[in-house]
Amino acid sequence: MASATLSSTLTWVHTPSMKLLVTYGSKLGGTEGLAKMIGDSLRRAGFDVDVLPARQVVSIGGYDGVVVGGALYAGRWHRDAARLVKRHRQRLRTMPVWLFSSGPLDESAATKDIPPVGQVRKLMAQIEANGHQTFGGRLEPDARGFMTSSMAKKLSGDWRDPEHIARWTAQIVDTLAAPRLHPPS
Repeated sequence: MASATLSSTLTWVHTPSMKLLVTYGSKLGGTEGLAKMIGDSLRRAGFDVDVLPARQVVSIGGYDGVVVGGALYAGRWHRDAARLVKRHRQRLRTMPVWLFSSGPLDESAATKDIPPVGQVRKLMAQIEANGHQTFGGRLEPDARGFMTSSMAKKLSGDWRDPEHIARWTAQIVDTLAAPRLHPPS
């Protein structure tokens, strides 16, 4: 940990090698792809990052910050992502946390800020999340399942915008890399 004295009462503290978890709930792989893009961006910024499916996360101990993503289905966040937030609620309240949603099958997420759905808003309030972003989704033309395959006939495509993801990830990096003022010990 590097530190430099700014005055007799405050010390600047910056931790350059934070360990971050990017975790996700994904049914068809689009949200998993977003999580990997976010993880790659955070690694390029110098962070140590694990990218894991939410259902595989047993503990968030050892992480300095968490990004949780969930695919949206019929206005609901993927249950694995929601369960992870609920299960680790107390610990998440003590660290920097961002949430993201994946779902709009059009360019709307890249052209305007789409607020989180009600379920995600409630989870954000419970853990005092730093922020949320909605990204465009992806739907393969050969998607399986009755509802999904009928949607794919009209709405297949990939609306995940790498520039949108990079801008949002840069905001996370700026927040995590910002000097924090602490009283001297």
